[in-house]
Amino acid sequence: MSIFEIRQQTNGAVLWTGSALDETSALDAMAREAGYVDFASLPDDIRAACPVARPIA
Repeated sequence: MSIFEIRQQTNGAVLWTGSALDETSALDAMAREAGYVDFASLPDDIRAACPVARPIA
């Protein structure tokens, strides 16, 4: 597992930091911590902000 940081592309805000297997898993983990089933379940306006997961460690 690696440590990922998820940022909004639109404004650079950090949305989540944590461990995951890959970028897709990181986006799903962020969504689960926010109370959603997975990234695809997030509201459209959040997904429209283009969150990007990048490994930081």
